[in-house]
Amino acid sequence: MAKSTLSFVCQNCGAAYNRWQGKCESCGEWNTLAEEDTGGNVPVSIRSKRKGRTFALESLAGKSPDAPRLSSGMTELDRVTGGGFVRGSVLLVGGDPGIGKSTLLTQATSLLARAGHRVVYISGEEAVAQVRLRAERLGLSDAPVQLAAETSVEDIVSTLSEGAVPRLIVIDSIQTMWTDTVESAPGTVTQVRASAQALIRFAKKTGAAIILVGHVTKDGQIAGPRVVEHMVDAVMSFEGEGSQQFRILRAVKNRFGPTDEIGVFEMTGLGLREVTNPSELFLSERDLGTPGTAVFAGIEGTRPVLVELQALVAPTSLGTPRRAVVGWDPSRLSMVLAVLEAHCGVKLSGHDVYLNVAGGLRIQEPAADLAAAAALVSSLVNAQLPTDAVYFGEISLSGVVRPVAQTPARLKEAAKLGFQRAVLPESARGEPGGDAGLSLNAVNSLTTLVAEIAARGSRRGESNPPAEKNATPARFRREQG
Repeated sequence: MAKSTLSFVCQNCGAAYNRWQGKCESCGEWNTLAEEDTGGNVPVSIRSKRKGRTFALESLAGKSPDAPRLSSGMTELDRVTGGGFVRGSVLLVGGDPGIGKSTLLTQATSLLARAGHRVVYISGEEAVAQVRLRAERLGLSDAPVQLAAETSVEDIVSTLSEGAVPRLIVIDSIQTMWTDTVESAPGTVTQVRASAQALIRFAKKTGAAIILVGHVTKDGQIAGPRVVEHMVDAVMSFEGEGSQQFRILRAVKNRFGPTDEIGVFEMTGLGLREVTNPSELFLSERDLGTPGTAVFAGIEGTRPVLVELQALVAPTSLGTPRRAVVGWDPSRLSMVLAVLEAHCGVKLSGHDVYLNVAGGLRIQEPAADLAAAAALVSSLVNAQLPTDAVYFGEISLSGVVRPVAQTPARLKEAAKLGFQRAVLPESARGEPGGDAGLSLNAVNSLTTLVAEIAARGSRRGESNPPAEKNATPARFRREQG
């Protein structure tokens, strides 16, 4: 019998300690240590000393009888996975509760089942009748998907080993699974790790692709030990705001395809609808003619995406002005504000700053610096930016606008959507690929762009009553010399 070894394991990061303590030294969370039995993680037969068996070695030139990838039938899902599901791969999908993870996987499994593949959907949170209700609402009740409501990993592996090997297996969710090899409660770090390892062994042995659904914490991270993310082949995050219909499937890790790729979906009454042109969707409700809005030409994975950045700069009566950001890195906004104040004379210490990325998209690349700066200055001086212009470029701490990658793809997407001009770094003007027919306004430093927006604000203010004139553009001209 396995010897019982008790330890205290953090339920947030998986760190183990010999004694209980209030704070986890690894992740910094409080009251997350729970007592678990970690001595029985491995069966006795595996821990016992025995002579190893020999196995055959294969060459890289070997051919597989089956196709290397299995297309899901959903273009956006195949884009994120790198072209389809690889045989024997294990994917981890995380997202907020109610975001649509089960809906997405129900649609994907139904399409594969209709194509003649054996697909199994194992639910540990819902009964079979509840899964059927969702399929009926989506109009997929006729798909030959095999359903089960089970949480024992040993029973699942034994059942799936009978008959033909399934091409795709969905486990919803990994936090509800448990295995006899450990004595911890379901959902603990030890159980999640042991259950995931058993399912991964089954996938590698049989060649079936497995999708594990994972819960997320309040910070948006996939719950459970971080070691699970290292064990699987791909990690995908399903993002979106509950108040909006847009959903973003983002690849965080992928051993068989590109990372940082996204798939865009729209939540409707009949399930998720694929969005083939996300730029047109994000810009469909633009606030034309409103100061503080700028269109950013970004790149998400291999796809150019145009999205609107909205900024609001308002005077504050508080001692510490507020900085609120939605869809962008707050530390990046602080850096742009510091550069504007240090090198461009834009005094924002007495103003509240709000920045929002329209449509619910989360921007991660630094190329959005120039668009964010243009929107902030436009809101401060009440100057309308050109509605037919796009902005992209990285801002350095010295105020220089640095070049970014894939400039031709950004310009081509902007021209396809009807934009006439682009504000971009000076060094990106002569890149191969042409200007896509756009009028290019190349800027070398952020000071030049601020002066142009401030002058536009002063010209607009000439038609206003004297009491409503904004003195900021005049101050800009004095400081710029």
